[in-house]
Amino acid sequence: MATFNQENVLVIVHQTQNGWQIIYHRAHALLAAQIAGHWRRKDSPPRLYETVAAISHHDDLEKEWEHDNLTEAKTPKDFLMDEGGSFEPLREHIERSLYRGRWVALLNSMHQSHLNASKRGTSAEADAFLDEQLENQTRWREDLSISQEDADSAYAFMQWCDRLSLILCQQELPMDERALEISKGPDGQRYYVIQSDNGLVTVTPWCFEDDRFTVNVEATALSQVTFKDNEQLVEALKHAPRKLLEWTFVKEAPEVMQENPLS
Repeated sequence: MATFNQENVLVIVHQTQNGWQIIYHRAHALLAAQIAGHWRRKDSPPRLYETVAAISHHDDLEKEWEHDNLTEAKTPKDFLMDEGGSFEPLREHIERSLYRGRWVALLNSMHQSHLNASKRGTSAEADAFLDEQLENQTRWREDLSISQEDADSAYAFMQWCDRLSLILCQQELPMDERALEISKGPDGQRYYVIQSDNGLVTVTPWCFEDDRFTVNVEATALSQVTFKDNEQLVEALKHAPRKLLEWTFVKEAPEVMQENPLS
């Protein structure tokens, strides 16, 4: 999962034969929420609908393209290439999430604590932000009468859906029906995703309510390769066509290469 340094640029970029495919991070978050909505009901985490709302909005950090999001080569910058910035936008993001409720704010706070844990000790600003989030989380759990165990379970669910969405958006599904680990789910179990040769996708062990369902995300297609400045990129994005990318999940799993499930 991305660190804080990777959260400022809110797009996923893929080069195509004719230019670039752009997926906004908010669209990726919506895909994660779609995945969450298909989870098996009897095994759902606490406060499922509020948790899905937190997943859907967890990447509403800034307005897309409000900063310079071009590389030195004047191409669109993928979120993995960002160099980071102040913690203040993260703090404001968590404060804004309170308008949806303390549960949504709690999960967003836990998310930022997780992404930025490695920064503790690197600066006074980082330590202050992380300490503040721990205080927020304690207060919100107490206010909501939520145990640490239930909060951890809900956040593990959020992480799992977020990771699977990123695998899809970043085109990380392995070829040749090989299995790729998603992450541990809210039950502590490891899950793997596999794409069969016919394009259908499965997760093992199966953890969804239905035996078959389809999820999607919108992608913008840019036919221009380089851009004079950020304003030209923004203008091109406004007028570029969009395409709906879809994945159909099925319960029946193809043969998995058991000898190396993470290959």
